[in-house]
Amino acid sequence: MGIKEEIFYEGAPHRGDLIINILLGFTVICLPLSVGAIVRALWLRYRITDRRISVTGGWKGRDRTDIIYSEVAQVKKVPRGLGMWGDIVVTLRDGSRLELRAMPRFREIYDYIAEKAAAKTGKPIDSVKA
Repeated sequence: MGIKEEIFYEGAPHRGDLIINILLGFTVICLPLSVGAIVRALWLRYRITDRRISVTGGWKGRDRTDIIYSEVAQVKKVPRGLGMWGDIVVTLRDGSRLELRAMPRFREIYDYIAEKAAAKTGKPIDSVKA
């Protein structure tokens, strides 16, 4: 029997990201941004637990990425949509990055990830706040 994980956040990107990008899509120049927002809204899902960060995405949600907090080296956040949602970039010890785009409650989730990573690594995470 596996160890039970406590879920802190589970869900899709913020709806405001989709709405704004669809409105921008009426200008033909921003049409690729609209398509990207629609794909994110349909198939991108985040799951933040006390043990890991999981991102399910890609075409029809077929790709999944899991990272554990002990691999996190740095966490950054960037507010978007007048601060109603934001992007979080998690950099791992090997230099690879995981982007969490259009996260609702991004400040709260950012603090949670930084806290869990610091507890697992035993040292403060090199975090950069925007």
